[in-house]
Amino acid sequence: MPSQDALKLLRTSPVFSALPAKEVEALAGVLREERYRPRDYVFMEGDPAQWLCVVTSGRVKIVRHSRTGKDVVLELLGPGEVFGGVAVFERRPYPAAAQATETAVIMKLPADAVIALSDRYPSMIREMALMIGRRLRAAHDSVTSLAVDPVEARLASTLLRLAEREGTRTREGLMLPFHLTRQSLADMTGTTVETAIRVVSRWIKDELVSDERGRLVLRDLDGLRALSEGEGV
Repeated sequence: MPSQDALKLLRTSPVFSALPAKEVEALAGVLREERYRPRDYVFMEGDPAQWLCVVTSGRVKIVRHSRTGKDVVLELLGPGEVFGGVAVFERRPYPAAAQATETAVIMKLPADAVIALSDRYPSMIREMALMIGRRLRAAHDSVTSLAVDPVEARLASTLLRLAEREGTRTREGLMLPFHLTRQSLADMTGTTVETAIRVVSRWIKDELVSDERGRLVLRDLDGLRALSEGEGV
């Protein structure tokens, strides 16, 4: 039986929210929920696209492996976010890997069931297209940043994007609701872990950010925005 969290996510997800209740219940009857430990792979780049996946809890990063062996993090996804959709609807292998960054529960929906539903309810395709469009714009911005921006600007932009999308307001500032390792931050910004450590350490000293038990808090948003725009770099 699917968990209550899984059912709630299906009912509230923009991709599935327009479906009749009976269709949601039928989909819930064939889904699979699996738990992954940190660093476990949900699927590998090149695997057959057998599942459309939704994060029930925890976090997953979408990552591609370069020819030099370096990981490039394309996206960091949290509860409620859908992934693997492009490959499912194109009936092609997954173009990137999905890896848990912390203990995560993933709702896995059979590709055939999802495609059959989308044939009956085209609104699913429209919502998927909107979601993919948002991610493509973010990816385009990231690629542009990698090509032209200094490292410190890229690091500041990434932290701001994550915090403004998911951050929790505290007395100290805007806190990331998850542990972001310096390695993950480096992988998302095309730099080395040593550089990420050095820059974030300096920001902590300058009180731009603080580290609260492993969670970064953005204390000076204006200062970080100035850095993201190349001012003072």
